[in-house]
Amino acid sequence: MSYTDIDFSDKTILITGGAGFIGSNLAFYFQEKFPQSHIVILDCFRSEVTLSNGNLQSFGHYKNLIGFKGDVICGNINHKADLSLLDDYTFDYIFHQAAISDTRVYDQELVMQTNVNSFYDLLDIAKKDNAVMVYASSAATYGSLPSPQVVGTESPENPYGYSKYAMDQIACRFMKENPEMSVVGLRYFNVYGPREYYKAKTASMVIQLGHQILDGKAPRLFKGSDQILRDFINIEDVVQANIKACNPKQSGVYNVGTGKPRSFQDIADILQKELGTDLGTEYFPNPYDGYQMHTQADISPTQDCLSFEPKVSLEEGIKAYVPEIRRLHGEPLS
Repeated sequence: MSYTDIDFSDKTILITGGAGFIGSNLAFYFQEKFPQSHIVILDCFRSEVTLSNGNLQSFGHYKNLIGFKGDVICGNINHKADLSLLDDYTFDYIFHQAAISDTRVYDQELVMQTNVNSFYDLLDIAKKDNAVMVYASSAATYGSLPSPQVVGTESPENPYGYSKYAMDQIACRFMKENPEMSVVGLRYFNVYGPREYYKAKTASMVIQLGHQILDGKAPRLFKGSDQILRDFINIEDVVQANIKACNPKQSGVYNVGTGKPRSFQDIADILQKELGTDLGTEYFPNPYDGYQMHTQADISPTQDCLSFEPKVSLEEGIKAYVPEIRRLHGEPLS
């Protein structure tokens, strides 16, 4: 699917965080559909630096880009000298996916520097080049507000969620000051699919439970998981939203989900069906206070202004993903 009438051939496209999950999927979309496009990836790639919670600071991985033919620049969006490496290009489209996206990182300074300060710099590049800007926001801006989650009603409960909320405020002010430009923020809900594996513990439940099952273990879920619902969205539909965001009816911030929440139990059951197992489910107490029990994106503005229509059901998405889950089983994360 090309998703749009826009011809990206001969266009210069920047993808920050292009070695990560969503960024690398975008890169291959353009490479396959528009081989004449000039794709530039900026990513700091993973180092061995870990955060206080033990997770890696960066999840960008070269294996996500095997087969990619465009330009790859190793650089950190926090460093002006690295951003200056982009001065040789004039971009038509910027997809800003780079971020510290771990919701359990509580180093506020690092999260705000990486996610907020750098956004000003990337908006400056977009303005200089008159580029279309599509950037990653997050459903974490809503915190544990009751469903459905509606743009304009936010209550972030961690530094990451607040940083994305701050980015949205910056973007909205920038839109008003530059009405001739196209700027769209996309609030991703629970994304799953190929090229997420190297996010390790922050990868989706789909691949984590899939690998538990392939290890011969019953999937482990919180007690009451049939009542814990999330708006799970396949990476193909997230790519669709990014492409359609290049030609919005109006700039703005939009939810990217299906609007159809599904339970954690559904995921475990669909995986066992597709993997041909019958291991049952192991339940354990939920250790988190104030745990979000239900998310459901209000996508009516996204449908209206971006012509976005989620296509991939959870059953279809998991079935298509299973060969990749099997391939990656036992693959080292390093």
